[in-house]
Amino acid sequence: MKAPLAPGIRFITYISRDSWYRGFILVLTFLFYTAYHLSRKPISIVKSELHRNCSTAIRPADLNITNNATWCDWQPFDQDNYQTLFGVLDNSFLVAYAIGMFFSGIFGERVSLRYYLSFGMVMSGVFTCLFGLGFYLNIHTLWYYASIQILNGLMQTTGWPAVVACVGNWFGKGKRGFIMGVWNSHTSVGNILGSLIAGVFVSSSWGMSFIVPGLIIASTGVLCFFFLIERPEDVNCAPPQHHSENERECEPLLQNASSGDRTSNSGIYTESQEVEEDHSKAISFLGALRIPGVVEFSLCLLFAKLVSYTFLYWLPLYISNIAHFDAKQAGDMSTLFDVGGILGGILAGLASDYTGGRATTCWVMLILAAPMLFLYNYIGQSSLGTTIGMLLLCGGLVNGPYALITTAVSADLGTHECLRGNSRALSTVTAIIDGTGSIGAALGPLFAGLISHSGWNNVFYMLISADVLACLLLSRLVYKEIRGWCGHIPRARGFKEI
Repeated sequence: MKAPLAPGIRFITYISRDSWYRGFILVLTFLFYTAYHLSRKPISIVKSELHRNCSTAIRPADLNITNNATWCDWQPFDQDNYQTLFGVLDNSFLVAYAIGMFFSGIFGERVSLRYYLSFGMVMSGVFTCLFGLGFYLNIHTLWYYASIQILNGLMQTTGWPAVVACVGNWFGKGKRGFIMGVWNSHTSVGNILGSLIAGVFVSSSWGMSFIVPGLIIASTGVLCFFFLIERPEDVNCAPPQHHSENERECEPLLQNASSGDRTSNSGIYTESQEVEEDHSKAISFLGALRIPGVVEFSLCLLFAKLVSYTFLYWLPLYISNIAHFDAKQAGDMSTLFDVGGILGGILAGLASDYTGGRATTCWVMLILAAPMLFLYNYIGQSSLGTTIGMLLLCGGLVNGPYALITTAVSADLGTHECLRGNSRALSTVTAIIDGTGSIGAALGPLFAGLISHSGWNNVFYMLISADVLACLLLSRLVYKEIRGWCGHIPRARGFKEI
């Protein structure tokens, strides 16, 4: 009589070979983008060390200087305009990231994703380390640190289009929203780890707050080079199904213009007689813009990311000013917004998978976010319980659509039916969507800084207006999804009836 298999072995044999590979890729890309965000975080931690309250610091007895007010600061951030200089560093990174993102996807489609990600992570590590070396080389010129931020911002653009393209290659549309909702938590995990690592060294030698994260992301670049598998076909796994039953709703975007009228001898076109296209050809920038939904979701993300990044950069200061918390308490409290964002991203993915309406899910959450932002501004600081609840709720409603658009929606559009199986548009589409959103990420904190002088109410009015604009930009797609649920299927274009 054959002995029964151990439970652990039964579990291993139950999971297919394809599932093991998909799980491996999901974990690997999670680690990659965690490292990207981990290396971005130190600058926000080190700012408090570059410009300190020197009256509370212990002054060495052998330090012979007369300027008692700024003796412990790091030049050039020892001046009264230090906030402006910090703004230069932030915007150097964000603007370079936004501009570079539009080109990053185009490059990513034309080279191996494994090489592209490996190069990007190693170079990001190099520039992160160079920023920290400024401490040990005693560099005190703004142009050096700003230049490093610009170059690092450009290198960081290699990450998002490539990891989304890789995950999109491995996972079909069925449960993509939920899977990517969970997977997208890497941003928050990276931010937390980056804060913890930078915090260990910031008071003793802030240079190591950059060098250690730089070494970590460079190491993950080496890991990527040796282990990343770009497509299921590369290891003889079954590719996911990207097409839907409405795959003929639009004319293929990658067809050869010289192929002529695609009809049979009888003058009637049948799909089996379609001229085979070159699926290895990368899509052009304009071709990606012609994919239905790319423009709407890109502009929607611009305003959604404007709101999200304004909270990222200004929420601790807002909590400190309004609720009168100290800096540490305000920083700890602000993390609840990120926790809510993780939950919101997962909820948005589940809802969009269940309903099949990515645009409608985003629209509903954005509509609900507007009044919640209004309420948070007016009653959010009335008690500790209210503050916690409102931060979780606002974080979920604000970051849920943002997470869904940058992950599942980007993957859906990059494998749209119009592409007819071409898998090399995913990186370009992702870069266009996230690049447009990154413009909002750069503008939001900038506008908040300008408007906050007239009162926090005006900042929240700006955020609410951005939410409403994001909703309006999705109106056409929401209307189309609702018509589809009601049974109004659009007639296929570009095909003759059989």
